[in-house]
Amino acid sequence: MRIVVKIGTSTLAHPTGHLNIRRVEQLCKILSDIKNAGHEMILVSSGAIGMGVGKLGLRERPKDIPSKQAAAAVGQCELMYTYDKLFGDYHHIVAQLLITGDDTANDARRLNFTNTLNRLLELGAMPIINENDTVATDEIVIGDNDTLAAIVAKCVHADLLILLSDIDGLYTADPHTHPDAILLRRVTKIDDHIRELAGVSSSSQGTGGMVTKLHAAEICLGCGCDMVIANGDRPENLYDILDGKAVGTTFTEKCL
Repeated sequence: MRIVVKIGTSTLAHPTGHLNIRRVEQLCKILSDIKNAGHEMILVSSGAIGMGVGKLGLRERPKDIPSKQAAAAVGQCELMYTYDKLFGDYHHIVAQLLITGDDTANDARRLNFTNTLNRLLELGAMPIINENDTVATDEIVIGDNDTLAAIVAKCVHADLLILLSDIDGLYTADPHTHPDAILLRRVTKIDDHIRELAGVSSSSQGTGGMVTKLHAAEICLGCGCDMVIANGDRPENLYDILDGKAVGTTFTEKCL
């Protein structure tokens, strides 16, 4: 399988902004094992701004664009150093790709981006993609790596996109305020009812939410790629997802 995994900031970092070392080590070990099993892996990683905030010792995530760009510049170095070291321990080569919206919206640039991704996979490398937050402005405001991951999955004809977040999946209501909310295990169509279930992210570190995840699901369903929303607190969920077990919420048009 060709698999895209998106890791959110809340999965990578503690609330302080500093790296959650134990979890990231688990993620890299499991992703390496999945790659060893013969799957092609692409990682879309948030966290540059969040890690920059921690490294710079800022008390909170900045709100102005120049400060966000500065935090991203510092944090991206830390993020890729960490990935390179941890994946290198399992003999996997990583490749960094920083892109903006223009790189996927423009036909020629999207083709170049796609060709580079495909060649990296042929060479056995693991591409790690993030928005180029140091030069982008609208992308920082949107902070939408969920959609970016879906676009990547569409470009490379991935079989599966996994969004690792701070929530177990799509519920019938916000589980933070409605303890009786029910987790939807399978969604085959994004209609008005499903859209009404989307809420706002409770994470103070990232800027995505269920709305962006449903948008990503629409992109995936439109190109025949399955998508799963799962909780990044439990990296071992990745094994269960590939084994076909009920984890999080699966978006698919395939029949049971």
